[in-house]
Amino acid sequence: MKKLFFILLFSVVLGSGLFGSVLMNTMARESQTADVTAYYTSMKIEEGDSLWSIAQKYAPELELTTQEYVDRLRVMNHLKGDTIHTGRYLTIMYLGDTE
Repeated sequence: MKKLFFILLFSVVLGSGLFGSVLMNTMARESQTADVTAYYTSMKIEEGDSLWSIAQKYAPELELTTQEYVDRLRVMNHLKGDTIHTGRYLTIMYLGDTE
């Protein structure tokens, strides 16, 4: 009977230690990740810029495809097509850390 008690006690202590270790490692990883927020700004369109070249620059950091980012640019800027003009301003979306 004593042997069974010690085996159960050992199992509980070992199990709690493993569970606690996993829990603490998970919490530590969560606290190290930065809070990321999407920001909006306007940029002056330069010679050679296109919706697609702008999207290729900013879409990966937002985890969007180039097509998805271009679609969002069109909606944000009330564009019907892909035509943008040098010297005008375009609202874009990018990531920033809140830390």
